[in-house]
Amino acid sequence: MLGMVWAQTPAGTIAADGDLPWDVPEDFAHFRETVAGHPVIMGRTTWESMPPSMRPMPNSRSVVVTRNAEFEATGGEVVTSLEAALELLAEPADLEEVWVMGGGQIYAAALAYADELLVSEIDVEEPEGDLTPAPSIEEGSWREDTPNDIAGWRTSENGTRWRVRRWVRAGRP
Repeated sequence: MLGMVWAQTPAGTIAADGDLPWDVPEDFAHFRETVAGHPVIMGRTTWESMPPSMRPMPNSRSVVVTRNAEFEATGGEVVTSLEAALELLAEPADLEEVWVMGGGQIYAAALAYADELLVSEIDVEEPEGDLTPAPSIEEGSWREDTPNDIAGWRTSENGTRWRVRRWVRAGRP
């Protein structure tokens, strides 16, 4: 199963000027729980934006996609395409989950391969600046399948409303 996990504003922005335009600790904990113990795929910019203590993702095999074949990601594995990352993670054959965790270009490329989308909506005003859009969840290609235990709006300890929605590719169980 190839999953994609991200957070976005209600208008579909995942970053502004390369940073998250919100701080919702509970959503970050949800993200960490989702990817823990599973391989993750990310772009170089996402890798570099992470705190050093999170590189590589704890308890997760981290694969970094970059056009720069000379790039070094200490503790991670570097490949030059999404397809190379998917091929690298194709073994062992019994691997159950791989998660794509950003950024915008990697999400756009991975959407065609994904089986599941786990999207946090963060109820904040649309930021200004250089905005990175979330992938487009096309009606007919995806159906919402949010489990009851995670459905609905919540309020963060800092007062920000947020919710998680799960989408699965249409036609798949």
